[in-house]
Amino acid sequence: MDKRVVLAVAGAGKTTFIIDQLEEISKALLITYTENNTRNLRQRIINKFGYIPKGIKILSYFSYIYSYCLKPLYGYELNLKGINFIQSTPPQIIYTKKDSKEHYIDSENRIYSNRISKMILEKGLMPAVLTRLERYFNAIYIDEIQDFSANDFNFVCELSKLSCKVILVGDFYQHTFDTSRDGNTQRRLHSCIDYYTKKIKDSGYKLDELSLSKSYRCPPDICKFVTDNLGINIESHGNTFGTVRLIEDKNEIEGIFNDDSIIKLFYRSSNKYPGNTDNWGNVKGLDDFDNVCVVLNKNTMMKYHSNSLTSLKPTTKNKFYVACTRAKKNLFFIDERKIKKLLNN
Repeated sequence: MDKRVVLAVAGAGKTTFIIDQLEEISKALLITYTENNTRNLRQRIINKFGYIPKGIKILSYFSYIYSYCLKPLYGYELNLKGINFIQSTPPQIIYTKKDSKEHYIDSENRIYSNRISKMILEKGLMPAVLTRLERYFNAIYIDEIQDFSANDFNFVCELSKLSCKVILVGDFYQHTFDTSRDGNTQRRLHSCIDYYTKKIKDSGYKLDELSLSKSYRCPPDICKFVTDNLGINIESHGNTFGTVRLIEDKNEIEGIFNDDSIIKLFYRSSNKYPGNTDNWGNVKGLDDFDNVCVVLNKNTMMKYHSNSLTSLKPTTKNKFYVACTRAKKNLFFIDERKIKKLLNN
């Protein structure tokens, strides 16, 4: 059976790739990290079939692993009452012995979100999980695989042992969030793509770097900017015209800043600014911007001028990449200090 990790570029059509493989008679499970992506997948399936076929299930990751994997097999024995989504586990929990109940479950009988997959793996529940999945599905698709981390990544690696099709789809360079963290577990996972892909292949998956290697969203000029300046290889399917420009003229800056048809994307604290604004990383998954203005903070502005954007810290670079690749037409850059001067006038 097909066991693949499909590495995509921004705008390559990850969701379309998954939806195109579904048929009305499919017995398929679709998993993604966020509730927003879950809703998007559900709507796209309705658009294709007019309804959601009985055999197709769409779940967010934590809903799936808690309600579909852990609770039916072990949850009733533990009298679980839900999930504790505290990402920074208190020190008294971190250092609690692994074989104790308190290592996994809080005083209200809620399991820590970053320890659901760990419990399944360490309590020997994985074979039963695989059997359960094989009973109900002949294909499993996981979107945004780049955000799976720590024990959740280990859990997904175990799914390669299933006898059914398993397709994992994601863009390594759009890793801006972690499903969970737990001490040093897979701490180096996203340190570089070579390390990441080796982990993928060692777990039994084939690596597919061709199926989603070109962007339908970004025009060639934006793809070239990303490739040349961030060291992230991305090509365009199209030949549409799009510009990449640093805006320095005061009147043009004012015009763009006051134009709500152009979203202004900030490194952080976008809510301090009026109009159509957001933060770089928040727009991941969004695909409805013709023109985008990426506002450069002091550090990024310096690296822009010195042609050293590739040296940005990995998480910052990934968020910057997300911001730049939202544009379907034109990509503008503005120095944040000039916007502050504009607002203070």
